Formats: sequence, C-alpha cells, structure tokens
Amino acid sequence: MDAKNKKYKILLTGGGTAGSVSPLLAVAEELKREENKFDFFWLGTKYGPEQIMVEEAGIKFKAISGGKWRRYFSWQNLIDIFKIKFGFWQALVILLKSRPDLVISAGSFVSVPVVWAAWLLGVKVLVHQQDTRPGLANRLMAPFTQVITVCFESSLKDYGKKAVWIGNPTRITNYELRITNYKKYNLSENLPVILVIGGGTGAQSINQLVWQSLSELTKFCQIIHLVGKDKRIKNQESRIKNYNVYEFLDVGQMAEAYRLADIVVSRCGLGTLSELSYLGKPSIIIPIPDSHQEDNAAIFSQNQAAIVLQQQDLSGNKFVREIKNLVSNKALQEKLSKNINQVMKRGANEAMVE
Repeated sequence: MDAKNKKYKILLTGGGTAGSVSPLLAVAEELKREENKFDFFWLGTKYGPEQIMVEEAGIKFKAISGGKWRRYFSWQNLIDIFKIKFGFWQALVILLKSRPDLVISAGSFVSVPVVWAAWLLGVKVLVHQQDTRPGLANRLMAPFTQVITVCFESSLKDYGKKAVWIGNPTRITNYELRITNYKKYNLSENLPVILVIGGGTGAQSINQLVWQSLSELTKFCQIIHLVGKDKRIKNQESRIKNYNVYEFLDVGQMAEAYRLADIVVSRCGLGTLSELSYLGKPSIIIPIPDSHQEDNAAIFSQNQAAIVLQQQDLSGNKFVREIKNLVSNKALQEKLSKNINQVMKRGANEAMVE
C-alpha cells in the first residue's frame, strides 16, 4: 500500500473517569472526517465509564490492568504497583501485535504503562494536559512523549519545548445545538431550566445538595439532574414536579440539555468547563476540595467567567440562594456568558489534529 492510501493506526488510551476520555473522542471524531485514513482502538480500565463511551463512538476497546499512586499511605499502593507492571506487559504485547503509528493520552493512570510501552517500541506519543496543575500521571508520561498539548498558556512552562498551547478538544463542537422540544425532557417553556452535572461517575456531595433543596428549587425553576452511574434514586423523578433525573446522557443528549439550560451547575473538570466555555453558559461551579479542580476554578473566577462556590461552605439554603440570585439577575447571566465564552482558547479539535 502506497503512502497516499495508507491507513494510520492510532491507539487512544485513558479512563477511570470521563474526563480523560472526552477530549480524545473529540479528536477521533475530527479525524474521522478524513474518510478511511485512520483506524482507532482504545486501551482503558475495566470499571470506568470509558468502555460505553468508546464503543458508542464506534471504536474498538480493550481493558488492561491499571493502578494509581496515592499521596498518602495505603496498602493499595503496593497492590497497584503490581497492577501497573502487569498493565505494562499487557500493553507491550498489544502494541507489538498492533504496531500503532501514534499513541494519544489525555491523562489517567491506565495510560502510564501504555505510554512507557510505546516509548520502548519507538512509537510516537502525544499527551494532552487538561488541568492547570500537571497531574502525576502526566508527569510520569512526559519524559516519554514527543509532544504535550496544553489547555492554558500558563501550563507551557511545565513541559518546556515539548508543550503546545491549543485549548481543550470538546465533542460538543461536533453537534448542532438546534432548538429542542421541551416536552422531550418533561420541561415547560415557562420556567428557567437548571442543568446540574454530577459528573460521569457522580458527585455525591452535589447530588445531596440538590436533593436537600428540591422542595425550594422546584418552586422557581426546573431541574435536569445528571447524577452519575448507579446514583439514581428510585422513582424520584416521578414524585417531584419540575425535577428530571438521569444517570447518564450521551453526547447528543448532553448537547440538547445544554441548549435547554439557562444555568448550569457543575464540578470543575476541564472537559465540562470546556463545554461551558464553548457554549457561553452562565454557570455555578463547585470544585472538589484540595484538588486540581480548585486551580481550574481559580482561572474562571479570576476572569469573572463563573460563580465559584466552595463545597465546604455550602448548605442547602446557600445553594438555593445562589441559584435564585443568578436566575433573577439577567445582567449577571449575560456578563458570565460573555466572559466564560472567552476564557478558553478556541479551535482545539483542529489544532490537535494538525
């Protein structure tokens, strides 16, 4: 086969949460526009949400062993060392058989042994850094990569000449945000719609805040509540008016939910923040305490691009008050929408493909 007609094999790797998966799926969707030029396959974890997401995107998936390193004493660290070693040998065998032209990761510990194996075999590697603070997994992979793409200009200093500032690829850019039928989601056009995103695996503290506040929230707004896998309350949605709960929405459904939402409440993972920025959605964001999400939230706060609430300071009453204040303040909504739309660099999908 001549070079013109060659199909390039790209191994995508990541998982455990949806955060390390969505940017890579966005890139795959962008590359698929060049018909029959690329073959994709994915190495991820057995228990994360990635297998469903990847297979729904039409990409072959295989699970390998993986572990993580905790920054505190845990016997699980010892067990996970062996999991990582086993994952390395699994990845090495798979790469020897498949011989990909390129490996791409957007973080996560399951990617680390894959990148090490790729380096050993001379396979080119691209790693994408989403958060402002380099995670341990990306630091372990960085010496073995050719290129590291980053979301924020401030992250360029972390990786030297390897780093390229592109923003964050997002799948929402590939979906037309047409006007959606409110009735499809049991909504009325007469009340504001609040989309609450508990995260791909569910943010239980945010879920609890919503459940504690439902009787007050549903007096002045309608809620689309994405609670995460296995977090749904039985019959909750049928018992409370103006409340609609979902364990999971695929990317097309999320595009519709975003279109319907007047305000979004979310964690501060970069995947979701990138979508909110692209769409210009007025947002209330709640970072996970003592995590990289606080750094992400700080950038949005400094740019007056979102209302940032600290989880440890929140009560049901304060949660309701903040939402009610934003719902009633159209000028603030417009300001947040304008600022959040400008806080992230545009064109990341195309930039990573190039």
